[in-house]
Amino acid sequence: MSSNTVPPAAGDLPAPPATLADLGWRSFFADQLEVAERDTALIGRVNAVHRSRLHVIGVGLDVMIPHYATPDGDATEVATTGDWLLLDPDTQLAQRLLRRASLIKRIAPGHGSKLQLIAANIDTLFIVTSCNQDFNVARLERYLTLAHEAEITPVIVLTKSDLAADRAAFRQGAADLLPGLEVVILDARVPQDVAQLVPWCGRGQTVAFVGSSGVGKSTLINTLTGSDRIATQGLREDDAKGRHTTSVRQLHRLPSGGYLMDTPGMRELQLTEVQQGIEDVFSDISDLSRTCRFHDCQHESEPGCAVRAAIAAGEIDEERFQRWKKLVAEDAANTKSLTDRHIKNRSFGRMVKAPKGGKGPKKDRY
Repeated sequence: MSSNTVPPAAGDLPAPPATLADLGWRSFFADQLEVAERDTALIGRVNAVHRSRLHVIGVGLDVMIPHYATPDGDATEVATTGDWLLLDPDTQLAQRLLRRASLIKRIAPGHGSKLQLIAANIDTLFIVTSCNQDFNVARLERYLTLAHEAEITPVIVLTKSDLAADRAAFRQGAADLLPGLEVVILDARVPQDVAQLVPWCGRGQTVAFVGSSGVGKSTLINTLTGSDRIATQGLREDDAKGRHTTSVRQLHRLPSGGYLMDTPGMRELQLTEVQQGIEDVFSDISDLSRTCRFHDCQHESEPGCAVRAAIAAGEIDEERFQRWKKLVAEDAANTKSLTDRHIKNRSFGRMVKAPKGGKGPKKDRY
């Protein structure tokens, strides 16, 4: 894609959404409404997630409400930035979370196996890295896996092009990750460069930026919006790594008519429930693995291993194979851990709700 449109100045920002379609509402969400709700429902979108409140916006709606989660206790059924909610017209409290068109999630940093929701209902994922030491193929593959699992269009954005001695090498390194992958290289401070992203940011479209701290996400947002609302900080000279600037996942209104979500820099991206995403990003290896002689082949020294044969023939890179193997093992372990945690939480919930003192009808334990 290309565009000659330069992002407008701050004074040219569009007016608040006149319709839900301006916010990204479409038939996928409208079809989830009951007949009675279509005329009476108060519909809002989560604009930001704060420590104790959700900022929800809509047509004539701008409120702070308590966090919302569905009653079943599923860790994914917690309202996050980008979600659509049905609110009570009188109290403006959330009543229902609409099914998502897409969801980006990861295992929360630290110990344990808690799920962290990053963003919902994103159309395009800008995967931002810079033309310096931050450029990391393994990390980019993780983000691409995340996007493909959620069925979100990925675009690699290479920043700090002014610092690169060989821009073409960085562009090619990113383009080689997937056939047909869109790659944009730019200086985040230059409006004419950043205008390359405008075609993905039109009315009703929601895009998100992900990437490590210091790669220029906040500067990109400032240039796209024509404002300096996002704090930026420079790189540490010793390792070219950035200081964390964004602390809240929030939607930002764009002059081009769309909405953009910034996310805190993520140095750790533990994946879970991304089997299809892995198969999409590593389709050559995934497809070959199904042709091995043994269905449980570990691709080490087993006879008839199609993957090892392809590596020996130079058709598959050994390092890429090892990254694939690591992601497959990580996804399996994290998915099992989350499943076990969910089962444990549901069992505990049933125990708490069970009648005490032997009174009342007996209930199945499971």
